[in-house]
Formats: sequence, structure tokens, C-alpha cells
Amino acid sequence: MTMISNLTIISKEFIKPSSPTPTHLKTYNLSLFDQISIPTFIPIVLFYPNTARSSHDKTLDLKKSLSKTLTKYYPFAGRHAKIAPNYVDCNDHGAEFLEATIDSTLTDFLQNSQHEDFDQLFPYNQVWTTSNNHGREGKSDEVIIPLAVQVNHFKCGGMAVATSLSHKVADGGSISQFLYDWGKMTKYDEFSIDPKFLYVPNINLNFDGLTLPTSKDTVTKSFIFPNSKINDLKLKVQAMTAESGQPITDPTRVEVLCWLLYKSAVAAATTNNNSRFSIPTGINHAVSIRNKMIEALPNNSIGNRYMIMKMFTNNQSEMKPEAFINDFKKQKMEFCSLRNIETALGSLSTSESDLKETQGIIDAAYFCSSLSRYPIYDVDFGWGTPLKATVAGGMMTNCFLMISTPDQDGIEVFVSLEKQEMAIVQTDPELLAYCR
Repeated sequence: MTMISNLTIISKEFIKPSSPTPTHLKTYNLSLFDQISIPTFIPIVLFYPNTARSSHDKTLDLKKSLSKTLTKYYPFAGRHAKIAPNYVDCNDHGAEFLEATIDSTLTDFLQNSQHEDFDQLFPYNQVWTTSNNHGREGKSDEVIIPLAVQVNHFKCGGMAVATSLSHKVADGGSISQFLYDWGKMTKYDEFSIDPKFLYVPNINLNFDGLTLPTSKDTVTKSFIFPNSKINDLKLKVQAMTAESGQPITDPTRVEVLCWLLYKSAVAAATTNNNSRFSIPTGINHAVSIRNKMIEALPNNSIGNRYMIMKMFTNNQSEMKPEAFINDFKKQKMEFCSLRNIETALGSLSTSESDLKETQGIIDAAYFCSSLSRYPIYDVDFGWGTPLKATVAGGMMTNCFLMISTPDQDGIEVFVSLEKQEMAIVQTDPELLAYCR
């Protein structure tokens, strides 16, 4: 990673809710979904071109509206334990808000930066790490600040709004909804927002959460798949599965891309003689269950509302699309049989042996998640929608993260692999045939 030229932090402060959190809401219990979630941060950055309004005025608007937004998103302004948290202390201490200047134009930065360079746009390079402690608040080794924002000003007047949110209090759908609501509050000042937080009994799982593997040799690269090429891939999958006698007539974009990326990565691991991630192996896919259950949850349901599909590959035949995608669809349908969120919570095992078994499966498998259906490109603070939305680099090893392209005409996938395997994947002709 190269250092961004002359990035200078010019201010730091805490933005507190504009109204105090009522006493009966001071303790927000974390659900089992939250407690077993990865103890990391979700880092999303939105880039905006210059507008007639000054950077100073836009920043003042962001601070004012964030304060109002946190009144409704009050757990984000609280604090939770660093190790095995089971609740958030909604003490209104606030979200951290930093400002930085960058001696570069927005265009030059986007054209000349590596993906890992985006990490420096976030508060304290706080990206996929498990802690945001930098000696900033009291017993820093024990407390996590759930939400931190860094507003980066380019010399052309462009702006990058980088947000890091604790995965213990929210998932990708939640941070997307938060950013959307914050944007509306900034643009319309008194916009009505109504996030839905789930109230559950206090359960102390005493578990720090599942983790994803990391490696100092991991690199993150971007692959862009236009919808036209994805449609070609769908046709290929339909033809292959029809020939096999197990036709799939309606593969989704996420299904076919997950299969293609997984197949390419496993082939690279096999070529690299990486026994850990060559066959037999597997892939875990995070799926939002908000709209999957019989009693669906609204999109503004905040917290971790996802479950993991686990797909195993014991031999080459199970790598074929008819096996992989049919298993994918079967497991999604099982989520659709869940009656409600209480049923979903009740299906989780909390035994130590089962959690260790699940962790073992994750350690030896790939991981895939998609933000492509969330309204990230609809976040408008009053100066238009983002020129680009992306995540930080430095992701965990063997991860695929999908996000919509700026023109909404495709999917950008951030692939995180060890260097040797990435070099092989980047020359995979089948994968590249569907990229832009």
C-alpha cells in the first residue's frame, strides 16, 4: 500500500445524538445473530464530485444531520465491549467524526490509487480490523466505538465520506440503510426516519464471534462484470445444466458469479498446491433473511439479519454448476420456510462444540457476500448521488464481496486471495471472458 499524498487530519470530534436516548432504551441487547457475527468493522466509502456548495458548509450539514440521525440510530452512538459483547451501552457518547484534506484531485486519486490506498480514507485506517482502539477514550482496550466517520476533502472540492460500523451491531443491509437515512436527513433537514431495532432478552453467549482467516500475503483486486456479460454467463450455465439433465432455468446474477469465482479460486489453489483450499473445500455465503422469512422484516430492520449457507465441494463433479447452484437454491429455499425472526434465532446452536465446528468450517472455506441489492448508490446528502461507492481493501483472505457498479449496469466484485493465487486468477481466461 502506498501512502496518500499529503493526507492531513484537520479535526476530530464526537457527534452526539441531538436528543438524549430515553432511559428505557439505554441498554440495547445484542441478539444471537449479533453475538456470533465477525468482530470486525464494515467500511464503506462514498465519493462525491465538487458542487457549488463549499466543503465547509457541506461538512457542517453532515455533522448536524448525523446528530439528528443518531437520535434514531442510538446504539451507534453508544459503546460495547471489545471482547464477547452481549449488549450496547446507549450512553450517547457519540460517533467519532474526523475531517481530512488530501493534496490531490478526486479524479487523480481514483485513477492512480490501488484499492488498498482507500484504507487511509477511513478513521485511523479502521477497515476490516477487529478494534478501533487508538487510546482515544478511557479504557481503550475494553471499549468499542461502534460508528466512526471520516470526511475527506480533495483539493478540487470533491469529497469522500468514509464510514466504519461495528459488525456487532449491524450488517451490510443496516449500514446501507443508515447511510441512506443520513443522506435524506442531510438533504431535507427534518426528514422522518424510522429504523427498526430488534428487542431480545439478554443472553450472554460469552463468545467473541466467528472469524475469517487472514494472511499478510492477502491482496484485494476488483473485477467488474457488466450485466451483458453476466447474461452470457447465465446462458452458459443454462446450457451446461440442461446438458447434464439437471437444468437450471433461472440462475441469478449472484449465483452464477459466486460459482464462477469459487471455481476459479479453487483451481488457483490447486495449481498452487495449496492443500488447505483445494478440493475438498467449501464456500460460505451470507444471505439476508429480512425478505426470506414467511413473516418478512422491513428493509429498515437494523442489526445482523443474515444467515450463512454452507456449500461443500468434495470432488470435481460437485464443482459443476448443476451441483453448486442447485445446492445454493435449495439452501435459500430453506430460509424461506422460516416463519419469523424468532424462529430463525431459535435455529441457531449456541453450544460451544457446535460453534467450534462452525468456526472450523469457515477456516477451511471461502466466503461470499453481496451488497448489490442495497441502496448505496442512492445515498444523496443534497449534492447528488455518489460518483463511486466502494469498500476498503485489506479484506480477509479468500473472500468475495459484490457491490453494484456506479451505472447500476453490472456488479463489481472485490476478490481477496493470497498473492500467488490471485496472480493465477487474474489470468483465468474463463473468468476474464465475463469481465470488463
